[in-house]
Amino acid sequence: MTKRLSTVQAVRLCLFLALSIPLFSSNGTGTETAGTGKTQQSFPVETLRIVVAGDLLLDRGVRQRIGQVGIDGLFSPSVDTLFLSSDYVIANLECPVTAIRERVYKRFIFRGEPEWLPALYRHGITHLNLANNHSIDQGRNGLLDTQEQIRKAGMVPLGAGRNMEEAARPVLISARPRPVWVVTSLRLPLENFPYLPQKPSVSQESADSLVMRVARLRRADRHCVILVLLHWGWEHHLRALPGQREEAHRLIDAGADAIVGHHSHTLQTAETYRGKPVYYGIGNFIFDQHRPLNTRACLVRLTITADRCKATPLPIEIRNCVPFLIRDSASAP
Repeated sequence: MTKRLSTVQAVRLCLFLALSIPLFSSNGTGTETAGTGKTQQSFPVETLRIVVAGDLLLDRGVRQRIGQVGIDGLFSPSVDTLFLSSDYVIANLECPVTAIRERVYKRFIFRGEPEWLPALYRHGITHLNLANNHSIDQGRNGLLDTQEQIRKAGMVPLGAGRNMEEAARPVLISARPRPVWVVTSLRLPLENFPYLPQKPSVSQESADSLVMRVARLRRADRHCVILVLLHWGWEHHLRALPGQREEAHRLIDAGADAIVGHHSHTLQTAETYRGKPVYYGIGNFIFDQHRPLNTRACLVRLTITADRCKATPLPIEIRNCVPFLIRDSASAP
């Protein structure tokens, strides 16, 4: 799938390239290094740029914020510039977006409005991950309708389907400069939602099955890029659990090129294993939590060429539900 830019997006992209805005780079160990005094590097023609964002909520405090500033007000200028200059942007949608109300009885129940989705696409988001513990907050019908609403808005839903096999199926998001597959999975139990693999569900297969799926992709094409997105870990903790580290290592041993996690609502530890980046938790993206623990996060940019896949963390700060790249956080309201 090739992402098409609107006239407004094309103008913004031209401005982005002309202004050569400073970004951040990785020191190769999963830690962030400020690119002080450096301008954005120029990319070769055959380069694919993918940005992965954390939890995107459209309810509770974010709903109130939308009522104050509108849905477009959730995107800061720097995030807009980054997203609109990228080929693909993947965010974790932390709620169903549907008019259907079939609430699952659990502690936190969310729902967003379908009319808000086109704005996400206008601001550069191309894919929304549904393999998380809130996509089923309005039941199985709400999950299926959320997928349909995402497609109507011009984006691609990931990690959900009419049954478990469909939900867990890898998605090819680009064929150039080489194939890029995205594999998503929820690694947590669902609250008051029975595991029925023949019914509409999110991707929630076993660790062994997930590893085998990655291994099959790698055997089929040793030159492809395999990006694994996992919703996992303990909420509000800064470190990955030993089981997460073991599972991440198994996935990379099986052939994964990069692993990006979310769910903890915090920026967690990262590591490089066998030369491959593992971001255990990149934190929130658009969210209504206000503690410093929850407002510091990062985006992950993957720069892919025919022979290289480089991951770069881009630190963000969230103020009043709105994410800002660290370089312009001083301008936040």
